[in-house]
Amino acid sequence: MVIDEEHAYRVCAARDARFDGCFIHAVRTTGIYCRPSCPAVTPKRRNSQFFLTAAAAQSAGFRACRRCLPDAVPGSPEWNLRADLAGRAMRLISDGIVERDGVSGLAAKLGYSERHLTRVLTAELGAGPLALARAHRAHAARLLIETTELPFADIAFAAGFASVRQFNDTIRMVFASTPSDMRGRGKAPVGTPGRIVLRLPYRAPFDAIGLLTYFRAHALPGVEEVTDDSYARTLSLPHGEATVRLTFPADHVLCSLRLADVRDLGAAVSRVRRLLDLDADPVAVDSFLGADPVIGPLVREVPGIRVAGSVDGAETLLRLVAPFAGTPLRIPDGALTHLYSAGDHPVTEAVTSGRLVVDVGRSIEDLTEELTPLVGARVADEVAMRVLGAPDVLVLPRSMQNLASHGPDWRPWRSYAGAHLTRKAATS
Repeated sequence: MVIDEEHAYRVCAARDARFDGCFIHAVRTTGIYCRPSCPAVTPKRRNSQFFLTAAAAQSAGFRACRRCLPDAVPGSPEWNLRADLAGRAMRLISDGIVERDGVSGLAAKLGYSERHLTRVLTAELGAGPLALARAHRAHAARLLIETTELPFADIAFAAGFASVRQFNDTIRMVFASTPSDMRGRGKAPVGTPGRIVLRLPYRAPFDAIGLLTYFRAHALPGVEEVTDDSYARTLSLPHGEATVRLTFPADHVLCSLRLADVRDLGAAVSRVRRLLDLDADPVAVDSFLGADPVIGPLVREVPGIRVAGSVDGAETLLRLVAPFAGTPLRIPDGALTHLYSAGDHPVTEAVTSGRLVVDVGRSIEDLTEELTPLVGARVADEVAMRVLGAPDVLVLPRSMQNLASHGPDWRPWRSYAGAHLTRKAATS
């Protein structure tokens, strides 16, 4: 990946928020890195440096801006566009695999040696897996510092740090501040005891109504609850069960999490973002599809449509092919009483035995090739689209299969074209 620095500088001079999360703007004279839309005075071009990730900026010695909080932005849509090793690795790192299994676990999951993985990520992104994971830990720690009253020692281990000293050193290096100072600057904790409430950013426009409509049509009683303005569901996370409640104010998603183990915060946030497709680039999608004579009117009618994603790859697959069973929550949360589990089915056995792996570390080609003989091409494509966030997979409602011939015209955004047509079919 190569950044066009002249274009990046023009974006920063215009403070264009659409590019927040797509790259990092660092200022040599101050040693600070920012999001492109930072409201501070734009530095001179010769003093600007650009990085693909916050981890790369941190590795180069820059600290995060306290004013624009460059870690609190939508993620780069690049990781959904890319099915290569770097893209797959970034999706797994954001899910917390390095904190759970180390770099060796990440490399094994991807099928490469640690040395090769480190070489590729450093060349592509400017930082190796350890630096990328450290940036992920710093972001998780900031969320816990500013939104909870947990002791700092608990936050350190919950965010994945090996020691309190490592936690303190990283916070000082990344944010040029101490945990105590950050908690003093942060907003007072909101919600109720046992809950963590966060604001999840996205790029506007954002079609929340479309997502709620999709969730309502597919909701499982006990596992999910959908109202006119909210969505809630249970989650099975690496360290325990959880529930999440989502509401949709004007400029962000309000996310209320109840976690059995706070070490799952990072994974929960990452999965909710994928579920809501919050890292999409709706302006790019709408500007391209809006010019199409077939679906252009639908795009102009519903700007910012999102493709509902997945919080668990195996669940997404099994919901399409296997009967629902359900496992009772240890502590029910209102109408949320069960975790998802599947009944008897050959695919269920393949997933539970580990012979079939469906997660964000898979490539689109390998996953669809493995799934197609088991569940058919249509289900395989839908799983790839929702689990991997693949933007260019055409899944049409059965009543609109006659439009499949237009698919080539909608590349590279066929997933969003299909979402528009599916919504149209549901309201016809």
